[in-house]
Amino acid sequence: MRRERLINAALLLALLAVPLWAWAADEPFTITLATRVAILALAGVGLNIALGLGGLVSLGHAIFFGIGGYAMGILASHAQDHAPLLESPLLIEGTKSMPVIWLVAVIASALAALVIGVLSLRTSGVYFIMITLAFGQMFFFFAVSWPAYGGEDGLSIYVRNEFPGLNTLDPIQFFALCFALLAGALLLNARLARAPFGLALSAARQNEARVQSVGIDSFRLRLVAFTISGAITGLAGALFADLNRFVSPAMFSWQTSGEIMIFVILGGVGRLFGPVAGAALFILLEHFLGGLSEYWHVFLGLLLLGVVLFARGGLIGTLAGREVAHD
Repeated sequence: MRRERLINAALLLALLAVPLWAWAADEPFTITLATRVAILALAGVGLNIALGLGGLVSLGHAIFFGIGGYAMGILASHAQDHAPLLESPLLIEGTKSMPVIWLVAVIASALAALVIGVLSLRTSGVYFIMITLAFGQMFFFFAVSWPAYGGEDGLSIYVRNEFPGLNTLDPIQFFALCFALLAGALLLNARLARAPFGLALSAARQNEARVQSVGIDSFRLRLVAFTISGAITGLAGALFADLNRFVSPAMFSWQTSGEIMIFVILGGVGRLFGPVAGAALFILLEHFLGGLSEYWHVFLGLLLLGVVLFARGGLIGTLAGREVAHD
């Protein structure tokens, strides 16, 4: 476990050091790449709570990623157009305030995860995978057919949203926000894994019958984990939309769900920093191999195949040796 902690600390320091070096060297694009790693790792942390702790293989986490993105896009677009969301008798206006947008994104994503979880967690195995995928496709086609917010063309935001005391248009300051939120999510994940809730959830993943025999409701455990997971992924979606100043139905696509799962698998399912390592590796491959060939996903597929067949613990598990996650 000590070796894994050292690896985790090195990853965190590297994620912080690279943008600081880029800031000193006046390389804003490198800061943007690091920001993408932090945001996508945050989405992976959300999935890792459901997948790593609860054993829930979800192909619908793009739902929450997209809800977070559209929460940002809708609120910010109404603010920039000076058009209220709802008029009298209840007047609700848009906003450019990041804390308000994050709160809306987290609440909306958590509510969606709660409703979807109540319906889908009554199934298991391949049926759970397929029902989450079906929900994701429903949200995708709804966004495509929603002309008020761009339909299939998406929705652009002209200026990045605001955070009190910071200039979010400065790449290093926006990275700092994303890094802080990622660190908070990692801390929450670590606390959950060691809390009675996390231990019971892990036990339910390993042997549900024994957990139920001692009076623990495994359905409620998984529902709470799925809801927390959706809320964190929704926050990542809001940040991702703010980074690009653009939101589109692609955020709801099954490919997005697959990519979030790839981050977790590459880094190590159930490993605290697995999503960080996986997201960093994914962005590096995209950046360097994407410039060589548009078919760079072939190399990603080969790497993923190698991890599944020969390195089941992912990058973190391979480097840490035979240590068990969440000891």
